[in-house]
This record gives sequence, C-alpha cells and structure tokens, in this order.
Amino acid sequence: MHKKLFLMMEDKTISELFINEQIRDKEVRVIGVNGEQLGIMPSREALKLAEEAELDLVKIAPTAKPPVCKIVDYGKYRYELARKEKEARKKQKIVEIKEIRLSPNIDTNDLNTKVNAARKFLEKGNKVKVTLRFRGREMAHMNTTKHILDDFAESLSDIAVVDKPAKVEGRSMAMFLTEKR
Repeated sequence: MHKKLFLMMEDKTISELFINEQIRDKEVRVIGVNGEQLGIMPSREALKLAEEAELDLVKIAPTAKPPVCKIVDYGKYRYELARKEKEARKKQKIVEIKEIRLSPNIDTNDLNTKVNAARKFLEKGNKVKVTLRFRGREMAHMNTTKHILDDFAESLSDIAVVDKPAKVEGRSMAMFLTEKR
C-alpha cells in the first residue's frame, strides 16, 4: 500500500497545482472569485470560503510568503492555463543557424551563389554562420583572406547585420549574420 502511494506521488509533475485539502500551509493569502484580495487567513478558513462558493481553492503561487491561493473553478482554470500555453507555443519562432561554407580561393560567381543562398536563409528568419575553411598551405594565408568574409557581409548589408565578427576557430574562420530588425 505504501509503495503504491509513493509511486502516485512520484508521478505528480511540478506543474500540477495543489487544490483544496492538498494545501497544507498554516496561512495563505486569498484572492476571491472576482480577483479581489481577501487578505491573509488560515487555510481551513479559506477552504470554507471556497466550499461556500461551490468552487475550489487553488494554490497559484506556492513560493510566495505566505503562499497565494485563489478561489476558482479548477477545471476551468486548468483549461485557461493550457490554452495560454498553447497560444504562447504557437507564437514563438525557433531560430535555426544555417551554415554557408566557403574556401579561400572561391570564384566571384560561386560567391554570389552562396550570397543568394544566405539571403534566402535570412529572409526566412534564420541566422547564418559563414565559415571560411582552410586546408593545407591555405593556413599560411589566413590573414589575407579575411576580405572574403567582409565582402560577403557587405553584399548582404541591405538585409543583414554582423552578429559576431569573423573569428579564427582552428582551421576555419567564422562569422555570424542575423536579419536586420
């Protein structure tokens, strides 16, 4: 019996709210049905008020001193919270980082093709990481090829801004671009 009870408590997620008899605090700050402050009172008294209104006492701010409880219809309250969460998830935009790889001896037309690809990524709202990769003897001419990244940023300056300037990372030099706001 005890093991089963323990497992049931373990399944309860943190997002679960304490309601009615689950509230074990001595004193709680109570908010009424219409959002009015009813003040600090013993939790038993607050529970009586909720039962008289035929509603539930829900702990909405457990970390406050004293904890804040509200007299609401629990089912309706959970539905409203779920709806707000869903709406917030719908509005958020996940920004991806797209990478464009270049080499030090890239031709002008190839560079223009890469610029157009980066432009498409930026217009979709993604960040772009432009990487200039060095192989073998190209490592000796690292400082003379930085102008390739500068030209790349310059050709996208109408829609993009340099988020992080060119920086050497091992055998490559990387720069981040983001869309202008």
